[in-house]
Amino acid sequence: MPKPRILLSIVAILAFVLADLLGLTAPTARAESVVQGDGSTRPRVALVLSGGGARGLAHIGVLRVLRELRVPVDLVVGTSMGAVVAGAFAAGRTPDELVQLLENTDWDRVLADRPPRDELSFRRREEDVLLPSRLEFGLGAAGLRLPPATAGNSALQRALERLLPDGSHDLPSNRLALPFRSVASDLVTGELVELRDTPLLQALRASLSMPGVFAPVRVQGRLLVDGGLVRNLPVDLARSMGADVVIAVNVGTPLAGEETLGTSLGAAQQMLSILTEQNVQRSLRELRDGDILIAPTLKDLGFLDFRLGARAVQAGELAARAALARLQALAVSPQAYAAAEALRVATAQPVADLLPLAAVVIEGTRRINAAVLQQQTTLRAGQAVSAAEARDAAARLYGRGDLQQVQTDIQDRDGERTVTFKVIEAGWAQSRLRVGLELNSDFSDDNNFAVAAMYVASSLNRWGAELRASARIGSRRRADLEWWQPLGAGSPWYAATTLEHLSGSFEAFEGGLRVARLQSRTTQLALAAGRQLGDWGDLRVGHARVLGSTRVLVPEQAGPRGAFSLNAWFARLTVDTLDNLSFPTRGTLVNAEWSRPVSINGELLPDRVDRYVLAALRAFGRSDYAGHVYGEWARSTQGAAPLSLGGFLRLSGTTQGSVFDDKLVLARVVLARRIGELPLPFGGRIRVGFSLETGGAQGNSAVWRLPALKQAGSVFISADTRFGPVYLGAGGTRGGNGAVYLFLGPIW
Repeated sequence: MPKPRILLSIVAILAFVLADLLGLTAPTARAESVVQGDGSTRPRVALVLSGGGARGLAHIGVLRVLRELRVPVDLVVGTSMGAVVAGAFAAGRTPDELVQLLENTDWDRVLADRPPRDELSFRRREEDVLLPSRLEFGLGAAGLRLPPATAGNSALQRALERLLPDGSHDLPSNRLALPFRSVASDLVTGELVELRDTPLLQALRASLSMPGVFAPVRVQGRLLVDGGLVRNLPVDLARSMGADVVIAVNVGTPLAGEETLGTSLGAAQQMLSILTEQNVQRSLRELRDGDILIAPTLKDLGFLDFRLGARAVQAGELAARAALARLQALAVSPQAYAAAEALRVATAQPVADLLPLAAVVIEGTRRINAAVLQQQTTLRAGQAVSAAEARDAAARLYGRGDLQQVQTDIQDRDGERTVTFKVIEAGWAQSRLRVGLELNSDFSDDNNFAVAAMYVASSLNRWGAELRASARIGSRRRADLEWWQPLGAGSPWYAATTLEHLSGSFEAFEGGLRVARLQSRTTQLALAAGRQLGDWGDLRVGHARVLGSTRVLVPEQAGPRGAFSLNAWFARLTVDTLDNLSFPTRGTLVNAEWSRPVSINGELLPDRVDRYVLAALRAFGRSDYAGHVYGEWARSTQGAAPLSLGGFLRLSGTTQGSVFDDKLVLARVVLARRIGELPLPFGGRIRVGFSLETGGAQGNSAVWRLPALKQAGSVFISADTRFGPVYLGAGGTRGGNGAVYLFLGPIW
């Protein structure tokens, strides 16, 4: 008599067979040959593309060779960058189109820690001027909170949008003509997540979320990151989709040598590589005799070396050609290949260019008022809107700085278009602390330093009010507080109240020579009304009350401080479209100010006093070269002009603040060449360049004459760091002195 355990096994086997015959088992697994137009059959070919960051661009080279040989691809599976290439290919992109998109992508923007500066809202651009450091933290009841990633989200999102053909962004992955799957990792459970019915753009974004580089993506309630952590070469997934033959392309980053593991960053990257390599080795063991493995040689090409993408594509081509004989065995006739290609590229249905807008819908807000976001999209009902304009509106929302994700959903029905923005708020960014250092020295008598911090709390009421506070402690002290209140939900009109305190010492000059050292303290309360000019400018007018005092430090004098009070009207226009404050390569910066004191120490001024400042900078760039032209003019109808000259790029070599009078003028041109890059976590480009400068100051009655202007110049090396711009330079003024300069912080 059989034992009970044997009987149970027999029953289980019979039940499984019966379920299979009735079609009740899970739909995993049958490889079925492809029937061609002439009735013949061929094996079902799957292309499996691994992750590997920039190394994954080699997949494009492999696709080029497969197309050249007419090797059909019946299904495609990918992880991380492999998912990006595979998804774009499945959606209809050709290998040549992918190469062109690669060449036209600004990888510096994609890998930047935030949206491009010229896509930020004007308030965020102002913060760069106040404190150019990009070291930011969330600040809440639980203390400091780090941002979720090194790189930002918006530029990556837009790059993926350009990568995919129009009409394919919102298609579920399992509805493409060429079957496609990508994988991601659940950051909470560590499980593999197969992205089957996820919109294509979101599926690529989730699979590409390299931990520490790009922020995780929430899909159907799960927090997802790069699929390479659990399955970097998903051969098993291709097999479960019915593959007879697998062409596996492995570009994974190899383990680093001991010499690179001496830092915490190197050790952390090695740990991720170990996890990835272990699951790749398991996948390689799943390959069968008829499968083909392509492993491009990518020596010295790291997973963030996107600027070397052309090298990666070439390496992919060479590796595919090394397997030429085995690949040719899979080739089909020109007619069969053309038919398969026609089906693949026809998957995406083109979106109509322009349609009237039925509605703008905002979903997912928690703290931010959806009406504010609706206004900031600048899209209005009835307006004819293209798909590209809808995605530009998403970029404007990203520019606020407090949204982690903006997904654009476009629905066309009955000749009208509804645009839905599904947003996820960046909780850490709604209460932010930015910290930085400032230092400038001429290695002589002019040395200043400061530790600076700025706090910003946004969306404090339904109309989107902001509180901004900043402080500097060092050679010169400053503290200011501003309450900024829009006059409606998302309105460009606003009211602002500012309280500011300044204190520090400065040199007094006469005839270019130091005659005294003074100490000054001022406290100013200003009330203003203004209007934001889109994302590019700001105009405000207001009234200021100033209380101050001065004291002579050298030569030291006895007695009380000289106190004063002042009331003045002011107006200020600012235009800022610069792409970078460290070293701009495009855009404009304009600052125009007017002020009129109306009383001093409680007494009305008998004569009108007007003070003017006009400064304008225009940046330019081409290839590795960039620079700017700059002009500045200042004047006071009585007394010294509001600005002075001297110091780096302001008549280099001349003592800072030593050139002043009733009116002054300055002009300069700067040109530099890029010579290198800092590692991604630490900053951006390194440049070497020079400046040519001219300027001077004189009384109101004098007429400007070119021979009276001073000529100066400088040479420098600069680096864009997370702490702000760093400059090391040397300059001199013709017929005057020279100086060596070190700057960390703003220099304009």
